[in-house]
Amino acid sequence: MTIEKKEPRKRFLALDTSTATLGVAVTENNSVVHEINASGERNHSVHLLPIIEQALQASGTSGNSLAGISVGVGPGSYTGTRIAVSAAKTLAWAWDIPVVGVSSLQALAWGGFMKSSEDAVDDHHAPDWIIPLLDARRGQAYTALFASNGRVSPERLAPDAIRLMQDWVQQLIQLLQQAEVEGNKPHCLWFVGETSLHASDESLELLRGITDIRAVPYELEGRWTGFLGEERHSHGSDDIHSLIPNYTQLTEAEVNLRKSTEGGSK
Repeated sequence: MTIEKKEPRKRFLALDTSTATLGVAVTENNSVVHEINASGERNHSVHLLPIIEQALQASGTSGNSLAGISVGVGPGSYTGTRIAVSAAKTLAWAWDIPVVGVSSLQALAWGGFMKSSEDAVDDHHAPDWIIPLLDARRGQAYTALFASNGRVSPERLAPDAIRLMQDWVQQLIQLLQQAEVEGNKPHCLWFVGETSLHASDESLELLRGITDIRAVPYELEGRWTGFLGEERHSHGSDDIHSLIPNYTQLTEAEVNLRKSTEGGSK
C-alpha cells in the first residue's frame, strides 16, 4: 500500500487592526500570496472576519491547512488591537494551529522604510534609524526606534512606548551623540507612519543639522506583520491563552501630564 506523503504547511495568515487600516495577508516563504488592506473608519470588528474569509478564498487556502497565524499586538488603537488579537486566538484554537504576536510598530517601521528607502540603502554606511509614529494624543505618540539596512527586518534599538514627542526628540539627540562617539551614527533618520502631526518641521527642528531626516506618511500593510510573524514562527509560538495586546506602559512624562491636566480641570 502506498502512503501519500503530506506536504508541509507553509502558508501563514497575518492580521493587524491596531491602526485605521485593517490589514490581512496570506504569506508564504516571505512572499505575499494575497493581501487586503482596508482603510477608513475604525469599524474593524464588523469587517475583519469577512475580509479574512475573502483573503483565504482568493488565495485558495483553508484555515486548517495554515502553518500558523501572525497578529499585530499593538501598540495602537486600544479597541482595534484587541479585535485582531481576539480573532487570532479564536481562529488558532479552532484550527489547532500556532499563533505569534508581533509589534505593530515594528511592522509599521519596516513597511514605511521599504516603501521609500530603496534608493537610499547603502551597505557602506551604518544602518539607518527608523522611528514609527502613531498618534496617541496630547502631544504623545506610540513610537519606538529601529535600525535597518533594508536587507533584513528592522533591529530594535528602543522599546515600544507612549512618549511625549518633545522628550522623545531630546532622547533621540542623545542617542545620536552616543552613536557618533561609538562610530555607528546613522546616515538618516526615517520617521514613518502618522507623520503629519509629530514629524513636522517644527517638531523635529532640534534634530536638523545633526543628521539627514525624512518623514514618510505610511499606512500599515498586512504583509509586514506577516513577514515578522514568519520569523517569529521559525523560533516557536506564543501560548494562546497568555497572548495579549501590548497597550504599553504609561511613561513618567505621560503620568505627570495627565495629573497636571486632571488637576487643572478641577
